[in-house]
Amino acid sequence: MYGLGVHALDRAAVQRLFAAKGRPATDPLIVHVSSLADMARLVDRIPDAVDTLARLFWPGPLTLVMPRSSAVPDEVTATLATVAIRVPAHPVARALLREAAIPVAAPSANLFSRPSPTQASHVLEDLDGRIDLILDGGATTIGVESTVLDLSGDVPVILRPGGVTLDALRTVLPDVRTSQVTGGDGPMRSPGLLEKHYSPRAPLTLYVGEGEAPLRRLRADVERLIREGVGRIGVLVASEDREQLPGESALVVIDLGPRRHLEIIAARLYAAMRQLDHAGVDLILAVDIDAADGLGAAIRDRLTRAAAGRLVHV
Repeated sequence: MYGLGVHALDRAAVQRLFAAKGRPATDPLIVHVSSLADMARLVDRIPDAVDTLARLFWPGPLTLVMPRSSAVPDEVTATLATVAIRVPAHPVARALLREAAIPVAAPSANLFSRPSPTQASHVLEDLDGRIDLILDGGATTIGVESTVLDLSGDVPVILRPGGVTLDALRTVLPDVRTSQVTGGDGPMRSPGLLEKHYSPRAPLTLYVGEGEAPLRRLRADVERLIREGVGRIGVLVASEDREQLPGESALVVIDLGPRRHLEIIAARLYAAMRQLDHAGVDLILAVDIDAADGLGAAIRDRLTRAAAGRLVHV
């Protein structure tokens, strides 16, 4: 994931970041550091599990939420008493952090609520004229954002599913649980909690259910919409489902990859949404990922928020 970075302890720089993205002040940022040692001045207390979690999952797609120190500006944390911290794995990000020798607050490098950027061209598409430069590290490999794990309470809680799975975390924290929190009017406990997020320009409808029922309903709706002449229709499907859709000029189908290879689907998801926007579709239909855990939970979360309440349960 491409991030838009500023000095995390520079209040004015953080304010400029929010302005460039059009991001609400109630949405906290993740602070990126180059090592566990660099985290010390940012937190008030380091929970016992951090050393083990860092050894297993850092550098990598795991963000830890901990009690913050007074050094961290309120703008970074949305005035919360906690701060979210991560050590990224990408070599470009790691080199930048080492050379800068500062903590870097970095949300995704896109306009707020748009699909996250997985290529440098996506950043330019959203933020051209709003930022100073782009470091092009090539296409991202994971695709979806980091897992956000809250360690500030008595029980560890996954606030946002991501690249580190629930099962992996349970090897360290057997009592970890997941949360279904959604952002409201006040400060959010984690980035990525709004009902509408990661959304393409065309409205996306997500078909939810078990087995083949969602695909059958989507196919029936596609055929009806084509008869009604509603315009161009974009469809996001797994490789196995591609042949079950009609070959119509009004239909733009994106193959996300095989269901058994969720890492491929995760890596392609945001780019596929942007591809459909570029194709000028009027609406997008997608089938839910029938996986409640692992990387599937992260994909399901992103699709659900991209749909912003437009769910068809079958």
